Amino acid sequence: MENQTQPTLPDIKQTIVFNAPIQKVWNAVATPEGIAAWFMPNNFKPELGYEFILEAGPFGNSPCKVTEVTPPNRLSFEWGKDWSLTFELTELDGQTEFTLTHSGWDVNKVTEFGQPHTVVREIMSQGWGGLAKALTAYVEA
Repeated sequence: MENQTQPTLPDIKQTIVFNAPIQKVWNAVATPEGIAAWFMPNNFKPELGYEFILEAGPFGNSPCKVTEVTPPNRLSFEWGKDWSLTFELTELDGQTEFTLTHSGWDVNKVTEFGQPHTVVREIMSQGWGGLAKALTAYVEA
């Protein structure tokens, strides 16, 4: 029984096509001002290995670390102790396809706040839907 794979939960993945140029979308997801406008206050810098904080309101500050920066197409960072966020951008003739992937879910793990991943994943999945609307409004304004 030792080599059984750990049960994981699927990544949260959302793809949206914005009626906005890729550079505008990149600025929204890869600058501290942009991220603050639709997601959370932060002290992000788009530098590999940079450690920053997402200010998660009542949940306090989440430590994060940049793991990939390829402007204007890809940004990844670790979020908290278990998660990873990746933003992928593809230019489509004046529009931008944006894919968000929130990974690191595990049925056996709990968050820093003691909530099981199974519960938090559902909340987050719905939360990303609301954030997608906020991001759309921001980049298409």
